[in-house]
Amino acid sequence: MNYLEINQNLWNKKTDIHYKSDFYDVPAFINGKSSLNPIELELLGDLRGKSVLHLQCHFGMDTISLSRLGAKATGIDLSDKAIEKARELANQAGTDTQFIQSDVYSLKEALTQKYDIVYTSYGVIGWLPDMNKWAEIINHFLKPGGKFIMVEFHPVVWMFSYDFKKIEYNYFGGSPIIEELEGTYTDSSKKSDIKEQSVSWNHSLAEVITALLKKGLSVDHFNEYDYSPYNCFDNTIENTKGKYQINGIGNKIPMLYSIVCSRS
Repeated sequence: MNYLEINQNLWNKKTDIHYKSDFYDVPAFINGKSSLNPIELELLGDLRGKSVLHLQCHFGMDTISLSRLGAKATGIDLSDKAIEKARELANQAGTDTQFIQSDVYSLKEALTQKYDIVYTSYGVIGWLPDMNKWAEIINHFLKPGGKFIMVEFHPVVWMFSYDFKKIEYNYFGGSPIIEELEGTYTDSSKKSDIKEQSVSWNHSLAEVITALLKKGLSVDHFNEYDYSPYNCFDNTIENTKGKYQINGIGNKIPMLYSIVCSRS
């Protein structure tokens, strides 16, 4: 099973749908709207003059938003279609954001620079099988004194069935989850838009944090949040503006977590 080929095909198909969706609202973004949320903005802090490597950037909106904040930003993604769109979008937005098509584990072959910050966010590590290899890439690309900043959906969320009615998946992960997906999170009602195989993995908090510590990174910050800033799950309610929870579950489960690590 070539999970990279399967998932690249999936995300190539998703890219055009996402780019045109109201969920991403590309026209508003081109006109200056930031795609970053308060959580990551607070963690990132002042980016003026800093170099930032954004792992698994999709079609680059967050990476370009980092550039707009004064960062020298580079985004990487597995999907060649997403990187093509990202470059077009950076041109339209008038930023000097760089984009490189690569899977995370092969990035050393495509990039030699070191960075002040390595950043990753929202629904990305589940596409990677090995957290130790992931943490090694982060450590490799950080300058001494650099920071790794991560905001990710909580692994508890990925235990549930898609309708959040039952526990269906293993918190502790291990085996790949091979599925045929219909629709996409930008508009799951349009089942005919996409129907492709996917390969993903669940990663517990212990697996993620231990991998980072084993590669010599120090954990400076860890937090959990009881909401998602995105309405990207089934059966959600917006109890507070811009904060989505699962109907019937509310604040009883964590939906996000954030980590900041430093490299000595």
